[in-house]
Amino acid sequence: MGQVLGDVLGFAAAVAVSPLPIIAMILVLATPRGRLNGLLFAAGWVLGLSALGGVVLAIVGPGGTSANSQPASWVGGLKLALGVLLALFGLWQWRRRPKDASQAQLPKWMATLDRLTPLKVFALAVALAALNAKNAPLTIAAGASIASAGLPVGQQIASLAVFVVIGSLGLLVPLGVFLMGGDRAKTTLGNWKDWAAQHNVAVMAVLFFVLGLKLIGDGIGILTP
Repeated sequence: MGQVLGDVLGFAAAVAVSPLPIIAMILVLATPRGRLNGLLFAAGWVLGLSALGGVVLAIVGPGGTSANSQPASWVGGLKLALGVLLALFGLWQWRRRPKDASQAQLPKWMATLDRLTPLKVFALAVALAALNAKNAPLTIAAGASIASAGLPVGQQIASLAVFVVIGSLGLLVPLGVFLMGGDRAKTTLGNWKDWAAQHNVAVMAVLFFVLGLKLIGDGIGILTP
């Protein structure tokens, strides 16, 4: 299980520091019902990661390991494909990063967050966690690593829980600052939002490229034992 956690922690950390969900959480906390919306956003995020990870575990299942308890060849192919996808996406992100970080712009949908109902805030968080093109490949890769390790079901669930907790820290930390930070919380969160907005593309580009190379190496290692 220790080796699996070592693989999963890298993916979880990448999910945790993804700037856009962090910015979305900070903007949600600034809405009139910030406390309620923030809690619902965090709950939706946790549910989204858990659901996607659980689906991957169920799909890969026992078929993710070969007769000698090593990852099956198709898992190696999946990791190789995900690695190539992430590496190419990272290069594309790097090429489109703004030359002047201060000119970076947030997605237009973020301007509507203050008009969303609590239910829509919850649904948005689920979608950002499970359906977002940036986070979904990382969760799929983590789930595939867990499922292909030949662990008992209980340890698979525990490993997925660790991934979800670590992958949610990027949202839970701003939520904690908001709930306990008092009057200074708004200034602190505002500074975090500005930094994340300016460096969003560059941060994700580097993360995706590095993790893509790791997955490519893992895939090749499985396919060519």
